[in-house]
Amino acid sequence: MKTKILIVDDSKSDRHIISAMLEDYELYYAANGLEAMQLVAQQPTIDLMVLDLNMPVMDGFEVLRALKEQGYHHIVTVILTNHDEIENEVRGLALGAMDFIRKPLNVEALRKRVEIQLALRESSMTMQNYNERLKQEVQRTTEEVVISRDISINVLVGLLEVRNIESSSHTKRTQYMLKALCRHLADNPTYQSVLTEEYIQELFRTAPLHDIGKVGIPDSILLKPGRLTTEEFELMKKHVDYGADALKHNLQGRTAPSFIKTALEIIESHHEKYDGTGYPNGIKGEQIPLSGRLIAIVDVYDALVHPRVYKGAFSHEVAIDIIKQERGRHFDPAIVDAFMEIHQELYEITQLFRQQEVDEVG
Repeated sequence: MKTKILIVDDSKSDRHIISAMLEDYELYYAANGLEAMQLVAQQPTIDLMVLDLNMPVMDGFEVLRALKEQGYHHIVTVILTNHDEIENEVRGLALGAMDFIRKPLNVEALRKRVEIQLALRESSMTMQNYNERLKQEVQRTTEEVVISRDISINVLVGLLEVRNIESSSHTKRTQYMLKALCRHLADNPTYQSVLTEEYIQELFRTAPLHDIGKVGIPDSILLKPGRLTTEEFELMKKHVDYGADALKHNLQGRTAPSFIKTALEIIESHHEKYDGTGYPNGIKGEQIPLSGRLIAIVDVYDALVHPRVYKGAFSHEVAIDIIKQERGRHFDPAIVDAFMEIHQELYEITQLFRQQEVDEVG
């Protein structure tokens, strides 16, 4: 397919001269800018435009602006100027022209400029096509990684469900409560730069792993209907180390992906307490990662309002009172305040999944 060139000049003689110089291309002609834009609309596959700047009706500068505004970025523009129009050359280049030719026209100069610009255009299009293919390949690979990540998380969480350590409803409740709390906090200037939508989604996906280490704890402790002894509780606390070690095991010094880092933060810090009395490291305040401070409050709330082997379910009102009492002790005060502002929404999330459980049993 021949390269298409549009010659735009109000001088008929100049059009003929340029036409003779470029006769081996597929040529189109316009006597002013208005005709040129009309022709471009009819022939959007124009490759290059030789454009005079000084024309009636619509001059070359207006054409350059129109090409840019109407999205004809693929059309390479070479402007025609007189030998004393240096300011016009600069202005034309600033408006998007790729090169300029001075009148009176030189055959060799014109052809060489056109050939160079067409070669550059072809190289640019080749690079754009390559980048687009690369973008599609990266997107496909990224989608595969995301799918693999989500499958891995679901498999790990499934181990808890198989052993009746946690229910799938608990996993979903904590996920959705965490997301709701994060989105509410994201409106606070203090957290806006941290709680981006991308990070919230990462927290949502990795939150189910917070208790994965419990697969290493004996059933006699996990499912004990009464209070744990001091020795049993010390063993129970080991689930944090088991979970973290399981994720770290295959890294072998390699940099962890972002979601693994987030999962490790959640696992290692969700039992830390704001006043420093938690475990495993006894860190306090904002030394505790934000992810750990967030999952801690929704995890405790869910445990309070649902039955466990060692206790019955508390009402929403009682659970709220307990969380208030732990403000500044177990929980970050700012997060407790945000929790209280949307506690009704969080309660509704628990009720939604409770109804789904009833429907599934029915």
